[in-house]
Amino acid sequence: QTPSDPPTSEEPSPTTDPETAMAEAVLTLVNEERANVGCQPLTLDTGLSRLAADFSRDMAERGFFDHTDPDGLTPWDRALTSGIANLGGENIARGQQDAQAVMDAWMASDGHRENILNCEFTTLGVGVHLGDGGPWWTQDFGY
Repeated sequence: QTPSDPPTSEEPSPTTDPETAMAEAVLTLVNEERANVGCQPLTLDTGLSRLAADFSRDMAERGFFDHTDPDGLTPWDRALTSGIANLGGENIARGQQDAQAVMDAWMASDGHRENILNCEFTTLGVGVHLGDGGPWWTQDFGY
């Protein structure tokens, strides 16, 4: 492109894709809930985010909804296979249409709320997959 050429529409857009925007909104809401009970905010971890996104997509593509996948792998098995040794817990959900709805569901469930409000956790990865039967949501918490 020369200085006299008009800009083309192929230039990258600064906007975030919907799944990433939804995941970022979950992180914000998690940190708001944690602040309410005196926990430090979680920081986004790219490895945990990749793990969570892959699992959300896997649940949608293979049609299951469980922490243990059809191959018998637990969240900790999948984390170790991905080179992640600091996984502390996992929350999953499906069908909630936005970040607020999924957070409301998790906060209304004792086990899920305990993960969100566990002050020992320091990092978080969130994966959202907008497939059939979804959205499919995964939170992977780390130390």
